[in-house]
Amino acid sequence: MSPPQIFLLVAAVGLLPIALSYGLDPEAVLGYLFGMTVDGTNGTHVFRAVMGLYLALIIYWILGARSAPFTRPALYSLIVFMFGLAAGRVLSFMLDGVPHWILSVYLVLEVLFGVAGAVMVRKLNRLEASS
Repeated sequence: MSPPQIFLLVAAVGLLPIALSYGLDPEAVLGYLFGMTVDGTNGTHVFRAVMGLYLALIIYWILGARSAPFTRPALYSLIVFMFGLAAGRVLSFMLDGVPHWILSVYLVLEVLFGVAGAVMVRKLNRLEASS
């Protein structure tokens, strides 16, 4: 397994608890973590849809970790996903203020994983060029 494939696996495993926290029981988990309420079917529906998006990408990253032809596209999807989340958080910081501290930690991790994903694409390019 190449370093980019290991990176995809680490990202997938690391994001799994976050995905599940959004969707398994949004009212309980998000209430416990952030003190927020998820009211009714519509609120639960939105958070379960977000969980589904996270899980779909996690599956794709695992596929990229296990199958070389999918590694580069999986890395690109990880980069876009992480920087997209980070951009939304930065916008929220500017418009809404500073959220719960763990959400600030998520921002740092998203930027780091996005940058690391770009580094892994470069590493993959070097590995392929040397073969």
